[in-house]
Amino acid sequence: MSRPDGKKLKKLLKQRAEKLGFDAFGVTRADARPDLKEKLAQSLDKGWHASMGWMQNTAERRASPAALWAEAKSVLMLGLAYTPDTDPMADLEKTSAGNISIYARNRDYHDIIKGRLKELASLLVRHAGAQVKVFVDTAPVMEKPLAQSAGLGWQGKHSVLVSREHGSWLFLGVIFTNAKLPADEAQNDKCGTCTRCLDICPTNAFPAPYQLDARKCLAYYNNEHHGPIPEQYRAAMGNRIFGCDDCLAVCPWNKFAETSRETKLRARQDLILPPLGELVQMDEGEFRRLFSGSPVKRLGHARFLRNVLIALGNSGDDRLLRYAIDRLSDNDEMIRSTAVWAVRQLAGSKEFLDLRDEHGVGEKSADVAMEWQGGPERADVKT
Repeated sequence: MSRPDGKKLKKLLKQRAEKLGFDAFGVTRADARPDLKEKLAQSLDKGWHASMGWMQNTAERRASPAALWAEAKSVLMLGLAYTPDTDPMADLEKTSAGNISIYARNRDYHDIIKGRLKELASLLVRHAGAQVKVFVDTAPVMEKPLAQSAGLGWQGKHSVLVSREHGSWLFLGVIFTNAKLPADEAQNDKCGTCTRCLDICPTNAFPAPYQLDARKCLAYYNNEHHGPIPEQYRAAMGNRIFGCDDCLAVCPWNKFAETSRETKLRARQDLILPPLGELVQMDEGEFRRLFSGSPVKRLGHARFLRNVLIALGNSGDDRLLRYAIDRLSDNDEMIRSTAVWAVRQLAGSKEFLDLRDEHGVGEKSADVAMEWQGGPERADVKT
């Protein structure tokens, strides 16, 4: 059987991608972005990767597809839309509920996309005898600039890929191959003079358009960061217990996006604004059961409770105070220290002093003791 030429093979791949449920498909050359190495180096030199040391450790391989796999000739970029059916910004007003980022309200997208990518890649192997490598945000691949080169969209000023059809709501999958396929035309930047994504950021995490400093990003702190949330970012966290969608949600291009047709990416009802009072009481087994299959599970129980307690402290709901008090005796010092902060936000001065006398005396953790000594003299303690 004769093998199809590159043009026919690409058409076959696109047709199969559509049947597999992908919403976007494009091809770029493996050497299409020689600028990536310099851009990455500038970001790392400025420390914008925060504590994500793996970005520094994999910088050389991340700089280009060929650095990761020398035989790569073409890169297939696939997109799967996860557009919500409601406005994520409205969820910030439900302060007594936990706000989970849109992408994490159902199945982990890695699990959904990877099997489909492998099936598509196997078509390349069968029809072209090509070698392939499949990636879903699990290897040092700069997916967003490659997606722009493949015509799926452009990197917006918030650094996320923006699509004319799907706005800012597009998961990306990647296939490297040694087959030579016709490349698509790169997408031009269509952000214009708009700065909504930059202006909405509650912590000014964008030093300039197209640049993101993770050291100021709420999604970094409640997702990647280990240890207590730095105090200067706690109030800004609001009710966000996993991720932050603000810069994505305000993009004007979202008005053209249709609700995701992928049922596995539509929000589970029990993950849409679950009550903080229920979340903060969960033990590790309950946490694992609720978030089975969800990206939230990767946080682990302790960091999850840390985030919930921050949201609880920001709720302004005095009825939730008792749940924060219950966590003052937790075995985990990070949970205890965050519980102290939450209590400080919700309790009156006298009640806080009484609780400090009951729970704070003899505290062996320096972090927890420091939170107790933050005390009622602070301006953010209610009187």
